[in-house]
Amino acid sequence: MSDAPPADDFAARLARAARQEQFLSVASREEALARFRAAVPHAALEAEEVALAEALGRVLVADVASPIDVPPFDRALVDGFAVRAADTEGASDAEPRRLVLNREILACGVAPRLAVAPGSATPIATGGVMPRGADAVVMVEATEFVEGAQPAVEVARAASPGQFVGYAGADMARGETVLRRGTLVTAREIGMLAACGLARIAVVRRPRVAVLSTGDELAAPGAPLPPAAIYDSNGAIVAASVAENGGVALPRGIVRDDEAALDAALRAALAESDVVVLSGGTSKGAGDVSHRILSRLGPPGILVHGVALKPGKPLCLAAVGTKAVVVLPGFPTSAMFTFHDAVVPLIRGLAGLPPREESRVEALLPQRLASELGRTEFVMASLAESRRGLVALPLAKGSGSVTAFSQADGFFAVPAARAGIEAGESVAVTRLGAGVRPPDLTLVGSHCLGLDRLVGRLAERGVRARTIWVGSAGGLAALKRGECDVASLHLLDPRTGRYNEPYLTPDLALAPGWRRLQGVVFREGDPRFAGGRAAEAVRRALADPQTVMVNRNTGAGTRALIEELLGGAKPPGYWNQPRSHNAVAAAVAQGRADWGVAIATVARAYGLGFLPLSEEHYDFAYAAENRDRPALAAFLALLAAPETAADLHDLGFAPAARG
Repeated sequence: MSDAPPADDFAARLARAARQEQFLSVASREEALARFRAAVPHAALEAEEVALAEALGRVLVADVASPIDVPPFDRALVDGFAVRAADTEGASDAEPRRLVLNREILACGVAPRLAVAPGSATPIATGGVMPRGADAVVMVEATEFVEGAQPAVEVARAASPGQFVGYAGADMARGETVLRRGTLVTAREIGMLAACGLARIAVVRRPRVAVLSTGDELAAPGAPLPPAAIYDSNGAIVAASVAENGGVALPRGIVRDDEAALDAALRAALAESDVVVLSGGTSKGAGDVSHRILSRLGPPGILVHGVALKPGKPLCLAAVGTKAVVVLPGFPTSAMFTFHDAVVPLIRGLAGLPPREESRVEALLPQRLASELGRTEFVMASLAESRRGLVALPLAKGSGSVTAFSQADGFFAVPAARAGIEAGESVAVTRLGAGVRPPDLTLVGSHCLGLDRLVGRLAERGVRARTIWVGSAGGLAALKRGECDVASLHLLDPRTGRYNEPYLTPDLALAPGWRRLQGVVFREGDPRFAGGRAAEAVRRALADPQTVMVNRNTGAGTRALIEELLGGAKPPGYWNQPRSHNAVAAAVAQGRADWGVAIATVARAYGLGFLPLSEEHYDFAYAAENRDRPALAAFLALLAAPETAADLHDLGFAPAARG
């Protein structure tokens, strides 16, 4: 018996998938946030009392007055002798004043028993309690010990009243307000509270944020990854961001695209939390049911569904009573942009925290950037030093990228009223994280596992490197514009048959890297590629209209090799042009394509068959005049280091011969 659903059931599901139920009214970013703030208070939650050890990062709900004097007694500020200042008047090296020592030593924590009478002194340590009768401390360095039946000291320097004495309450007086309401408790405030003797303190309660992910395609990290599935990264990112901004994350895992299950999960989340954040379920797809559920959970319901943002248009903002329910887009970059834009201010407000302090830096945009008119677009960018100053290099990664946030230095906005930003214009880059210093070395071009290992070695030497993968031609163009320090490339010149050097201008130099074996990759056991040479196998594939290839992007060093193989043909799959060897191998391994061209190490990693084509030269171009700059010099030296050769051999690459 077949497990397939009845035909009429499939037709109904198909109709639901095609139905346009959402985005009936797309709001501007400003209007969406205004509606959200009007419906959901962004004010601090009620107070709770916590142990001092748990107060770090919390916000005080009331002024704190010291219940005691700090210090609680007069104390010595130096090691020496507690004296009456009048007894030292006129003391000098020629005529020191002799003082008889009392028979006690005032170490820290020792309460004095004896008063300092005229003509006497008491040894005292830094922090020791000042004894009765004493009004000054003479440093031990200004005295000479005199042995005898009655031990004494000779004081060679007169002391003034109050000399080296810290008075009770000098730091904090009893009843003095030492911390104000709304103060963020850091390690400094913890120290002050402890010095006052306070073991517990009243702070703003942290908002509880339920975090759910929805989608039949999701698998939990650590679980086996089924076909057509992806790991849920949004849940982990959102939960970490909640904690980072003063909230308590309540991770509630993955909910399948089942309306009843999602309804129950959302109701349970609302019952235990202050805010509910759901990622996925906002776009126009067959599994997107959250908008229907939100409309029946209680008023006011959906406030906004669809915001004129890029990335982030599918954002849904809702409320049940005064509790926020936010449904983020499923794609990671979209999810994080909208979370930080809409949800972070709410979490921080509920926790009593001030808005995030964001630093901005001005940078030039080296190339024109097109944008969609009518939507505010946020563009992830890396920062690099150039001949013209700081430049912002847009990252060519879409809203589905998980790594965009980690690889970017910041982002800038393209206003909704503009269709793009022209080359040479200045943009305000909002930094992601602390500081505004760009990396020590920027490498742009073609990706390779060998370069990943090399960058790791640089980090061990204290050199911060940033890598941006745009292909060989893109890296070389960026280098010629002065936007990076090094271009990684493997460009074959068809006319000369040589790699890389023919493409350099006179001001550029080439550092030999390593050799990588390129070839045709295919699934093991595919008879169309069994035996023979790569070129013969490709000719057979071109003759079969059912055989699908996977190409490479324009500008990739591999692309020229593929075009030579094809001889002008554009077979099925030609326009599928991913940007990496790994993407080519994945397409073949998963059956979306039958063959492509990739390097041998990647073919082995994916368990694919491999027919060698040629050994390509993976090298590094740089501006010759910059070779002595510290970061670039460190990179060039590392290329020739023995440990680099060992690393490359381990990865299956052959280090280039060096003259």
